[in-house]
Amino acid sequence: MVLCSGGNAGAWVAGWFFTRVEASWLQILVGVFLISTVFQYRFGKKERSFPVKLWYFIPLGFIVSVLGTIIGALGPILNPFYLNLGLDKEELIATKTVNSFFLGIAQIGSYTFFGLLYKELWVYGIALGLGAVIGNIIGKKFLSRMKSSTFRKLLIILMVLSGILLIYKQFN
Repeated sequence: MVLCSGGNAGAWVAGWFFTRVEASWLQILVGVFLISTVFQYRFGKKERSFPVKLWYFIPLGFIVSVLGTIIGALGPILNPFYLNLGLDKEELIATKTVNSFFLGIAQIGSYTFFGLLYKELWVYGIALGLGAVIGNIIGKKFLSRMKSSTFRKLLIILMVLSGILLIYKQFN
């Protein structure tokens, strides 16, 4: 819940910012950060790469909310922080899910207020939300059978791939 408070404020600032600024170069910075996780975690061999305290998530929630609104979904960006806090598998996914839910509520409010939502986006949003619910239910079964080290390695691979895609998107 700590992350939500920063994220909610960030969603409102980002809604305003999004209507006024084009900041595509941020994708490259986020991409480089995500790619660096493979080195931070020594290719998945290291459990933590830097110390994280719970209060860090207030400013992180704000920053990720703003960046996510401006450059697109940033689900993977908080993963290194969650891992370094000591969250594993189900805890990490549950935390991300709750955070995404409350951030989504704040974004809907800010986007509506700033006139950024229209009918087609509502349909896409509802479809994505339903897909996320189904994905979380299915994913829970897989996570219960997966080793923590395997989960960490797969998460790092996904972060690196996300970083590569963000950078690739900027150059094409």
